[in-house]
Amino acid sequence: MTRMYDLFISGGPVMWPILGLSVATIACALERAWFWFQLLSKEDRIVHDVLEAARHSLPEAGAIAQQVADLPIGRFLLAPLLLKKPTPETFRLAMETAGDREFVQMRKGDKFLETAIAVAPLLGLLGTVTGLINTFANLNIGEGGTSAEATRAAAGIGEALLTTAAGMVVAIMALLIYRTLVTLQARQMDYFSEVGGELELIYRQIWYDT
Repeated sequence: MTRMYDLFISGGPVMWPILGLSVATIACALERAWFWFQLLSKEDRIVHDVLEAARHSLPEAGAIAQQVADLPIGRFLLAPLLLKKPTPETFRLAMETAGDREFVQMRKGDKFLETAIAVAPLLGLLGTVTGLINTFANLNIGEGGTSAEATRAAAGIGEALLTTAAGMVVAIMALLIYRTLVTLQARQMDYFSEVGGELELIYRQIWYDT
C-alpha cells in the first residue's frame, strides 16, 4: 500500500484528477452493473407471465406488468395495456414510445464514459508535459550538474511516465465498460422489439378482431 501511495505521489498533481476520474468510472460501472443485473435476471420471467396472461385477460396482464413497473421491461409492457380498446396502430405506438423512453434510461452513463475515454489520455499527456518541463528545469546542460539535479530530473521523467500510464489505464477501463454497455443496449433493443411484436400479435389476433 505504501509503495502504491509513493508511486501515486511521484506522479505529480495531475494524478489527482486521474484518480477522481477512475473512481467515478468505477462508480458508474457498478451502478450500471446493478441496473443490468436486475433487468436481465428478471425480464424473461416477466415477459413469459405477461404474454401468457395477455392470451386470457388483458387486465390481468396489465396487473402483472404493473407489479414490476420499477423495471424497464415492466413499464414497456404496461404502456399499451393501460389503453382502453386501442387500435393496433395506437397499441404499437404506445409500445414504441415507452421503448424509446426506456432506451434513454439504458444509455445513462454513456456520455460520462465517452468523456472519460477522451479526457483520461489527455490528462496523462498533460502529466507527461509537466513532468518533462520539471525534468528540463532541473537539467544544467554543459555545467556538470550534481547528482541531486540528476535525481530531480529522473523524478520528472518518472512523473511523466506514471501519469501517461495512469491515463491510459483509466481510458482503457472506461472503453471496455462502454463497449459492454453498448452491446447490452443493442441486445435489449432487439429483445424489446421481439417481445413487443409478440404482444401486438396477441392483441391483434385475440382481442382486436373480437
